[in-house]
Amino acid sequence: MEIERAGTHLKISELDPFLAELLRQIPESANPSGSEAAEQRLFSAPADASEKELCTEWKVYVEPELRRLFQSATERVAADLEQLNGNGKPFANCTLRIPLANAEAWLSALNQARLVIASKYNFSDAELCDHYRSPMGSRRDLSLFQVNFYGFLQECILREIAP
Repeated sequence: MEIERAGTHLKISELDPFLAELLRQIPESANPSGSEAAEQRLFSAPADASEKELCTEWKVYVEPELRRLFQSATERVAADLEQLNGNGKPFANCTLRIPLANAEAWLSALNQARLVIASKYNFSDAELCDHYRSPMGSRRDLSLFQVNFYGFLQECILREIAP
């Protein structure tokens, strides 16, 4: 897999089918529905619960806008990912072109997905920092790989859009 800036796009080429499938899962993975831990992680209160007024105002005025921004970013990423649903050979490498204008949405959606997955599986800091762990014998192991892959993509996007 290669990531480079190509004019007004980020180009991810030589994307193998496994990694392409992980990319297709970003919108679904970013959805916290059904997980109280993920909801709390994405929409955490700005202060201790004893500060009821501040927490109530946050929930009324800030949280709805956060939800809208998160949804908008996820929708933009889903639209960019449509190009991976082509009629190409199912086991061939492919290329994804992301408009630079959508880079912020990608960073947001990848971050959301990482936070939601980490919350759903209750990964410890040690697990999240163990970049040498390679066995994928369970859905949990695959999810940890997914969190790390999304983090790697965030790093690559940031490197390519930096002035």
